[in-house]
Amino acid sequence: MSKIGRPSLKTILKGTTVAGLAAVMLSTGIPAQIYQSHAEPVTVASPQVPSFADVVSAVSPAVVSVRVKSDTTPASDDASNGFSFGGRGFDELPDDHPLKRFFREFGGQMPNGRNQERAERNNRNRPHYMRPVAQGSGFFISEDGYLVTNNHVVADGSAYTVVMNDGTELDAKLIGKDSRTDLAVLKVDTKRKFTYVKFADDAKIRVGDWVVAVGNPFGLGGTVTAGIVSARGRDIGSGPYDDFIQIDAPVNRGNSGGPTFNQNGEVVGINTAIFSPSGGSVGIAFAIPASTAKDVVADLMKSGKVERGWLGVQIQPVTQEIAESLGLAEAKGALVVSPQNGSPGAKAGIKQGDVITAVNGEPIKDARDLAKKVAAIGPNKKVDVSIWRSGKAQSVEVTLGNLASDEASKAETQQSQQQAQPSTEKALANLGITVGPSDDGTGVAVTDVDPDSEAAAKGLKEGEKITAVNNQQVATAADITKAIAAARKDGRTRALFQIESQSGSRFIALPINEG
Repeated sequence: MSKIGRPSLKTILKGTTVAGLAAVMLSTGIPAQIYQSHAEPVTVASPQVPSFADVVSAVSPAVVSVRVKSDTTPASDDASNGFSFGGRGFDELPDDHPLKRFFREFGGQMPNGRNQERAERNNRNRPHYMRPVAQGSGFFISEDGYLVTNNHVVADGSAYTVVMNDGTELDAKLIGKDSRTDLAVLKVDTKRKFTYVKFADDAKIRVGDWVVAVGNPFGLGGTVTAGIVSARGRDIGSGPYDDFIQIDAPVNRGNSGGPTFNQNGEVVGINTAIFSPSGGSVGIAFAIPASTAKDVVADLMKSGKVERGWLGVQIQPVTQEIAESLGLAEAKGALVVSPQNGSPGAKAGIKQGDVITAVNGEPIKDARDLAKKVAAIGPNKKVDVSIWRSGKAQSVEVTLGNLASDEASKAETQQSQQQAQPSTEKALANLGITVGPSDDGTGVAVTDVDPDSEAAAKGLKEGEKITAVNNQQVATAADITKAIAAARKDGRTRALFQIESQSGSRFIALPINEG
């Protein structure tokens, strides 16, 4: 057969489209050679996402799991809800533990409240034996084996074991603990050098900064989570020195005592509590600031305890209404509800109704700020306390006491139990109260409160007593009228009422333009 006139495949395919390839094959009977084509892999140009791998690799050897054992009765298996601290139930914490007050303020009824009787009944016949009662986290702060964790992790423990990230288990002893800041220090005695981390300057951390939490959630072992700083200076009601860093890195039971790192591998906070109705992470966790931990840990390592300055006065915040009633330009400072008998403040002449505005020239923002500043100064130190009394600025010299003493600790507990309830903000037109002579001859008894009045909104109740108005003692209704008239004469629109009840003493500011 002649090849002349038969087109080549190259000629046939020249200019042929892919769509027409099948038609060419059918019309010519010549099978087309198939060439494979490889698509390019998908790539996306995006901003550089931060990686914490280098930080985690460096700090992980310094982070440990903490196991605590105690010769005690096993706890009930009933589940709890609300706030969680290291996987321990609230029934396992001491009754005077500050974290119990933390739950009461946020959650109302204690967890397992309905099952408490049943749990106690079940526990009666259970044996006592050495068992794990807590499991949390911690981290080394020195190469010779000192490590930090939470007080509520080690509380009531009699034996402690730390588990390294490589699985090595080492015995540890308790050096000291501080319930007021929920910090504790353990020590591992062995002839090895430990990888350790240092505290950051948490004053430089900003809301929105990246942080990494490393710990032992649910006893799973070394676990890393990341998030950002959500807020600074959180007061969660766990004690007088609350100043927590809030983070949204997932923190769960078992993370307590573990560190939160910045991107330089420095500890900015120690994880201590979460808000969680379910018991798991909902993105709200609280860490003790490094600045607080650094000082407390240093004291615990030195002497096994923390000594703080003690002023010995029951205080409450200064609201805008209270400031107005006292003639203060700003709602700042700490209002003295009452000085403790025999306390340094009482001996120096600080009186109920005084507003403490500065200590050693440093302005006081609020009641919490006063507690922190006085504690930081330390015991047996002379300080100059600026106060606002009867519309004038004054100062007194106080020699601070020692909060570590039994007397001071007892006074602090009583103060906590007697803490005044916060007032509301409703503003009505008149006082709305009826008064009469008191049974004991001191103050004026409240015999009726209009439920629609601001006094009722402030929490004033029948049966309570008014003992002073604008820091002037009152014994009759006429005394109250006189004090109110004097306040009006000074151009004030509110008067400060001191109220006594079975739960203690407090102040409320009421409008006096009418009534």
